[in-house]
Amino acid sequence: MASPQSKAFPKGFTWGTATAAHQVEGNNWNNDWWDWEHTPGSPCVEPSGDTCDHFNRYPQDIAMLKSWGFDTYRFSVEWSRIEPEDGEFSQAAIDHYRKVVRCCRDNGITPVVTLHHFTTPRWVAALGGWGNDATADLFARFSDKVARGLGDEVGMWCTINEPNMVSTIGYLLGEFPPGKKDRALRLKANEVFCAAHRKARDAVKSVSKAPLGITLAMQEYTIIGDNDDELAQAAAHRDRAWAGLEDPFLEVAKGDDFFGVQTYTREIMDKDGRTKPTSDMRLTIMGYEFRPSALEACIRRAWEQTNHVPLIVTENGVAATDDRERIEFVHDALDGVLNCIADGIDVRGYTYWTLMDNFEWTRGYAPIFGLCAVDRSTQVRTPKPSAHWLGRVAQANALLGIND
Repeated sequence: MASPQSKAFPKGFTWGTATAAHQVEGNNWNNDWWDWEHTPGSPCVEPSGDTCDHFNRYPQDIAMLKSWGFDTYRFSVEWSRIEPEDGEFSQAAIDHYRKVVRCCRDNGITPVVTLHHFTTPRWVAALGGWGNDATADLFARFSDKVARGLGDEVGMWCTINEPNMVSTIGYLLGEFPPGKKDRALRLKANEVFCAAHRKARDAVKSVSKAPLGITLAMQEYTIIGDNDDELAQAAAHRDRAWAGLEDPFLEVAKGDDFFGVQTYTREIMDKDGRTKPTSDMRLTIMGYEFRPSALEACIRRAWEQTNHVPLIVTENGVAATDDRERIEFVHDALDGVLNCIADGIDVRGYTYWTLMDNFEWTRGYAPIFGLCAVDRSTQVRTPKPSAHWLGRVAQANALLGIND
């Protein structure tokens, strides 16, 4: 592995933050996640409610991004707002998201639109959701409508955010909607997601010239064992994990304009499979390992497995109450990105998760990933030092020291 001779990133490298509609907009009551939050016995610790009221406050939030020095904003459109019932499309909702896109452009920000970020309309869920082949066609129809409605000002498209997390946590582990624990159904959901991506890609590309890709939750996997046999068993567990979690989506991405790498930590595999964090590990408030170097490992795997599709880091970040840890994490993760670039890997941008503290799915509002704090009683935004630090990195297009 080469060592970077410079802390500078390539010309044209993009810098941004990301959000998801359900996590920040507020009151997306017509999707499966709102239903899940209000289902007795679900693992959700609290409902999303108003969240950050980003649906109404997006102009100030996008202006805030500009003031920090970022040039891209990745956000999702809410399918259940745009198509509240089968075949019934809301022009008002489409107009709203067109205004968000225009607001980005007015602020010199490239809008990166994600078509599906975890939430699915209730009526689609009632038809079987991602376990039903028909959902691929429904999603393609929706994607076509959005692409035509938002016009040519969209800078990039992400079809589906982390489909492997929806299929695994929702259809195998039972912790996300629809709360199933069925291995066969999980595999079916993977197939439907892949079909949905291909069909949505064709639909969007027929009307938009903007680059398009899928995003994937990826983790570094470390193999441990006391002898060759244990190492072999651990490697077999890792390979099975890849086969279910990553490989189908790395394969379907081979026809895309870019691939979105999303990484937060690593998994350690021994002869019995995944191991729990040990007492000597540095952990985040999410309970997993503080591991910024995992990003470099995942970039390298994505580059090889997609046969060198250009890469964008579409999510990376850390939940931390001490903002100095956030700066440390991002600094070290970006150092790994520079290592990859120095080795000839085509990495084109970095997107921090997330713009502001928001609804973290089943965990509610306790985990704080944001560059900006939000007082949910007043909706007052308070930027953290990490926002200004990463903004200075973006403006310099170079990795600064953690105290710069």
